[in-house]
Amino acid sequence: MLALALSGCANSQALNEYSISESDVSTVSINETSVFAVARVVVLANGVAEIMDSLNARSILVGRDISSTEFSLQSIPIVTSGHQVIAEKVIALKPDLVIVDASTGPKAAIDQIKAAKIKVVQTPESWTLADIAPKIRAVSNAIGAPTAGETLISKLAVQAKPVIVPGKPRIAFLYLRGTSAIYLVGGPGSGADSLISAIGGVDVGAQELPRAFNTLTAESLAALNPDVLLLMTKGLESVGGIDGLLKLPGVAQTLAGKNKAVVDVDDSLLLAFGPRTYSLVNALAVAVTKVIK
Repeated sequence: MLALALSGCANSQALNEYSISESDVSTVSINETSVFAVARVVVLANGVAEIMDSLNARSILVGRDISSTEFSLQSIPIVTSGHQVIAEKVIALKPDLVIVDASTGPKAAIDQIKAAKIKVVQTPESWTLADIAPKIRAVSNAIGAPTAGETLISKLAVQAKPVIVPGKPRIAFLYLRGTSAIYLVGGPGSGADSLISAIGGVDVGAQELPRAFNTLTAESLAALNPDVLLLMTKGLESVGGIDGLLKLPGVAQTLAGKNKAVVDVDDSLLLAFGPRTYSLVNALAVAVTKVIK
């Protein structure tokens, strides 16, 4: 499977950079039609719009957050400014259910939505592969389709055997937003650590750093000395691509920097932990194998 994926790859870039886009992964969906308990739903929680789509519930989805960028959702209105909820936009859509998670905000906007007598349900956040099933179950229960949720979970279980990259490559996840001067290294609980572990890699940030996201310094990155750097696609773009990345503190001094071994993943995919994540894990295994050769 890994050999076939490598030979058929069309996304390898100049040098060792490798990009994973939405077109490189597949989703798991159910075709059965459910009778939902709600008719108009706005989703403001990471990955939930993707789950709704896989539950064959796109017909009741009337609004979404900006992180829900799947091709199939392009016609659904965005009701956030950046990652900030705009209560007036949500209320104007007349939803009978709004789905949020602990990161949805600001709180004042959520309170305003509740004050408009709109039901708000908070689903669990997902930062590991093990969190996917509970989130699907929470979403399917919220829209009144628990059977559909269990069917989707069962289908996903078939994919839950990722390809393992040989040699336990040392990988660091960098969260970058150059336009906002945000330069962070992922640590334990970043979400990327679960994906890296699933392919048999070692998340050096999770192994050595104290927090989920840690300030990037030349000293910290040099000490980690990863073989591969993992980034979000927009994060890489925000620092000027590979050339700009190599100018950040310590990057050029790492093995990954010297070999330009970089994997970037579409922002909507990397930390969504939804129905496309197991496919993403296998794509990540292909990409890491490619850049360390």
